[in-house]
Amino acid sequence: MITSEWLYWLIGAFFIAVAVLIVTDTTHAKRLGNAGFWGILGLSFFYGTLVTAKTAPAWVLGIAVLVMVALAGLGFTGTTARGGRPSRTRVATVPGAGAGAETGPAEPTGVTVRPSSATGVLATTSPAERATLAARYGNRLFVPALVVPVVAVLVATLGPLVSIGGKPLLAEGSATLTGLGIGSVLAVVVAVFILRPPKVATPLREGGRLLQAIGWAALLPQMLSTLGIVFTQAGVGDAVGTIIKTILPGGSLIAAVVVYCLGMALFTIIMGNAFAAFPIMTAAIGWPVLVQGFDGNPAAIFAIGMLAGFCGTLVTPMAANFNLVPAALLEMRDKYGPIKAQIPTAAILLVVNMGVMYLVAF
Repeated sequence: MITSEWLYWLIGAFFIAVAVLIVTDTTHAKRLGNAGFWGILGLSFFYGTLVTAKTAPAWVLGIAVLVMVALAGLGFTGTTARGGRPSRTRVATVPGAGAGAETGPAEPTGVTVRPSSATGVLATTSPAERATLAARYGNRLFVPALVVPVVAVLVATLGPLVSIGGKPLLAEGSATLTGLGIGSVLAVVVAVFILRPPKVATPLREGGRLLQAIGWAALLPQMLSTLGIVFTQAGVGDAVGTIIKTILPGGSLIAAVVVYCLGMALFTIIMGNAFAAFPIMTAAIGWPVLVQGFDGNPAAIFAIGMLAGFCGTLVTPMAANFNLVPAALLEMRDKYGPIKAQIPTAAILLVVNMGVMYLVAF
């Protein structure tokens, strides 16, 4: 029977491999801090198997997390070069693209030097070379990315139906993660087959470069999911509900709707995840006030409430997957660029969600 544990080991092995690459890079000013951060994270994935099996104490992982927080918080991680300056990388100057353009036609006419903290460490190509390669391969670059969801859906759908010797091939509840892992591995294989990199280690080095560009924010989804559970178990929802009920005008439906939607957005901004904010605001005001107090439609209230929470997702760096990762992938100078661009949309949608909830849920 195949469990999802192999995927955790694979992820842990990747982090350890990145740590080895970093610690052997003598040009990296923060190689020890970075190697320690990603190495500890990688080892924790293997150690977690022992904790789950109850053959090792969990407090060791707690200490590991505290060490990682100290490394990141005290500035021992990052891609800064020696001397405290960002690493210098070549940037293509492309005709007609405007000053400072970093991508363009396949044949850039010149190369300048500009500081960039998002490239240089473990990078195997310059921005100019990547622009040329992107123009050469065109839409074929999207093929590896499409392999992941296609394979994940196929394995998650068909995997539970496969049995060997009367026993299911996949452990219960592991089909989705197994499909995601298999899809990711096949995507790397397809990418290597299409792009034909000069070295086998190129995917690992580029993966490490991207991981460092994102930094500690790559761990936010994992940490925030835990934070949501902690908040719920600690009774934060009940405490928030007590406070809100003391200031909420009695019998005012519009005030209750505004507080619920605004609270969903604000807690999502704080926690970075609307799913983590949902149980808190639902326990505080969604169920006791809007559903029981005003006899609202639960399905409509909670669905629109989640949409209000997603408005908060658009404007918080805590939602790293949506906001910080795209900035790192696109190597934007302003890592908060996506957030700044999304603020007007988020504000408008939040007000619209309030109006829709008031009109259709009661």
